[in-house]
Amino acid sequence: MARAWEADPSALFERRLGRSAEELGHSDGNDECPDIWQLDNGDVAVIGRDLTAVYRTRLPHGVNLAPGERLVVIPGNVLSAAKKDIPDA
Repeated sequence: MARAWEADPSALFERRLGRSAEELGHSDGNDECPDIWQLDNGDVAVIGRDLTAVYRTRLPHGVNLAPGERLVVIPGNVLSAAKKDIPDA
């Protein structure tokens, strides 16, 4: 059975949404994660801490992780900083 949506691994990073980890104080100067990027196909890549194993047994009702999916956590201010770059639906 085909999935309703599939990530395109050929999509390229197009633009950062929000500010860099360094600008937000979440980096040691190496501009490491966390980060949010729009890909050239319109999808969004999120770089954060992989906490899949920690949260897998604590997901709210109706929330599932399919094989190949990972749950990542980013600081709230990283998402808030990206708000201006995310268009309304």
